[in-house]
Amino acid sequence: MRIGISCYPTYGGSGIVATELAMALADGGDEVHVISYALPSRLSLNSSRIFFHQVVTPTYPLFAEYPPYSLALSTKMVEVARHQQLDVLHVHYAIPNAVSAVMARQIVAPHPLAVVTTLHGTDVTLVGNDPAYLETTRWGIVQSDAVTAVSESLRQTTMQQLGIRNHIDVVPNFIDPSRYEQAKGLPGARKWAKPGERTLVHISNFRPLKRVIDVVDVFLRLRSRFPCRLLMVGDGPERGRVEQHCRDTDACNSITFIGSLPLIEEVLVGADLFFLPSETESFGLAALEALSCEVPVIATAVGGLPEVVVHGENGFLHPVGDVEGMAGSAAMLLADEPMRKAFGEAGRRRAVEVFGQGPIVARYRSIYERVAEQARGG
Repeated sequence: MRIGISCYPTYGGSGIVATELAMALADGGDEVHVISYALPSRLSLNSSRIFFHQVVTPTYPLFAEYPPYSLALSTKMVEVARHQQLDVLHVHYAIPNAVSAVMARQIVAPHPLAVVTTLHGTDVTLVGNDPAYLETTRWGIVQSDAVTAVSESLRQTTMQQLGIRNHIDVVPNFIDPSRYEQAKGLPGARKWAKPGERTLVHISNFRPLKRVIDVVDVFLRLRSRFPCRLLMVGDGPERGRVEQHCRDTDACNSITFIGSLPLIEEVLVGADLFFLPSETESFGLAALEALSCEVPVIATAVGGLPEVVVHGENGFLHPVGDVEGMAGSAAMLLADEPMRKAFGEAGRRRAVEVFGQGPIVARYRSIYERVAEQARGG
């Protein structure tokens, strides 16, 4: 098949999943055309079956304040669909990608082009639920030929908040098990730790809903009992406030800010625990990546996280803001190495058996075949 994939190119979950999907489809023999305003952070162009098309928004004085990216995106989609004879356009994140794709489908008619929209979370719960975007978001979803959500929790939220009655397939995020196998021989988190220190990791885009201050507060409780180091991976609007909190609590010598990395398994391998105390998570891709590296997860029982982390088996789930409870669960695992190791092994098994790349990519491709046949009038 000839498949177009449009996504945000940043380190967020939607861009990562779209990129991994593009590369897996190309490896499987499909021709894949990635459309975005910049090269996605994890995208490799080593395959002869994968291509990148950059969206360039023209600069005119009239558009100085608000460049019309959505129109430039739709135009690039039209160009690629026509000249590459795309069968399917798979967009990740509803705004503006789904709306731009539906517009592109109308422009290229009668060429049969099917639109698949994957919802990742904040495109529904935050952006899509804003009155300024709600009707447009709803229209883009309703007009798509197929819609998927990365968790059952997000599917239910989409139906409730946006009043969507269309069928929504739940296709979870996935991992490539071989990538994490290849990383096992690396020092990973140990590179940043002193001898004898336990390594604790948090990965996010440092937005307020990630509650990164809670990560530091949990760490402070653990530091009084165990020699440990906290690795903070990522960047975003809350980073300055978190760094100041570290200075205020005299924790700077035990906390390392690493910044954004494209291959986070290079940090997760060798870590002892992973923290994700978010206020909301539609799936929790970082938690899944930690599990696949045999790292137990301490997280909040919100959104799609209970679909990834099994409480008492590969991690622990707590209410939002329960710093004491999370510290207690983390301390239990750090004090009992056989238990921590068993949790890590259980996490790896679940990541491979439930969220392995092969079956999930096959589910996406099955959806493509169905909607492409419908678009052709079959």
